[in-house]
Amino acid sequence: MRFDQFALDDRLLAALTALDYQTPTPVQAEAIPALLDGRDVMAGAQTGTGKTAAFLLPMLQRLLTTPANKQPRALVLAPTRELAQQVASNARQLAANTELKITAVYGGTNLGPQIDLVKPGVDLLVATPGRLLDLIGKRVISLKQVAMVVFDEADRILDLGFKEEIRQVRSQLPKQRQTALFSATFDDSMFEFSKRVLTEPLRLQLNERNSTAAKIEQKLYVIDAERKAEFVAHLIAKQQWPQLIAFTRTKIGADELASALCANGINAASIHGDKTQSARDKVLAEFKQGQLCALIATDVAARGIDIQGLDVVINYDLPYIAEDYVHRIGRCGRAGREGLALSLLCPGEEYLLEEIEAVIGDRLGQQWYPGFEPDLTKEPLDDPRNSRAAQKRRAKKRGRGGRTGNRRG
Repeated sequence: MRFDQFALDDRLLAALTALDYQTPTPVQAEAIPALLDGRDVMAGAQTGTGKTAAFLLPMLQRLLTTPANKQPRALVLAPTRELAQQVASNARQLAANTELKITAVYGGTNLGPQIDLVKPGVDLLVATPGRLLDLIGKRVISLKQVAMVVFDEADRILDLGFKEEIRQVRSQLPKQRQTALFSATFDDSMFEFSKRVLTEPLRLQLNERNSTAAKIEQKLYVIDAERKAEFVAHLIAKQQWPQLIAFTRTKIGADELASALCANGINAASIHGDKTQSARDKVLAEFKQGQLCALIATDVAARGIDIQGLDVVINYDLPYIAEDYVHRIGRCGRAGREGLALSLLCPGEEYLLEEIEAVIGDRLGQQWYPGFEPDLTKEPLDDPRNSRAAQKRRAKKRGRGGRTGNRRG
């Protein structure tokens, strides 16, 4: 199958050719025809498989065949600033030969400039839920003309505690509209959510539910917490990795790891919710341009990072939410490339590993690295089952009660 076999505008086909998009990926081959036919879709596929273009192409096609309006006619909801920026960037590339107006709005930055962006009019709006409600409250945005809405990384939108915001956004949307949910992971609560927002949807599961990409090699080393930074610096120097992303659970941890790597002569920088938007943009730009070797990120930033050719991801800390493991390691090995996902396990954190293995349906073999073997005479980490993190996980399983990150995106 080729893209020119879809009923797409010639201007979109020309953009695809310029981007060297030749053959649709499986998720694109399944989702694009359904969305072009006006069907609701719920699609689950691994990261890096072309989900963004799978919904953007039908969305742009619809915009090109319907009358323009000053208010948005298409809406993409994203959980984080980085993902909103990434989706908008991809949309602009695909719409390069058109006059469609595409705008991204998100929290963490001044509202005024974003008001100025949307006031002249917008066709496709990409937004985090909180900032979208800010603009609706200021009466500069109306959703009454939206004919198609997409929840991108829908599970993460709920994980970040946007349930009430989503209810408010839905109340502003026309009842007659086309809706799609896209994500790499889906759990039972996501299926319940889909029943409320989708009408007779086509359900696509292009890979085994919550699976990881086959070409990503997964390794796990057991190591003492205080030696993790030293170990990562050692590996970077020995393996001569040109670039990698390392994920931490906390903002402080991200800053500390970046500082430790810099002290070892490795050009590293952190990105997380406490950084200003301009600082985050600067770090991401430097990483994409190859000026940084190591990008240290928290999970808030994980969903929006799309670096072509990235081969290595390190789980410096195992995530508290097991599904985040799938999204983290999906930052490498994109578009069918091979990748390496290396995870560090501290003694006493086996419960986190068990939850990850349950989600991915596979075992991650534990191994020791010569010279960095764990000290078995030490007490393991405190029993975490009564910790705040454990309480958050239990609340999440009861109904998405645990909240992380900045709700305003």
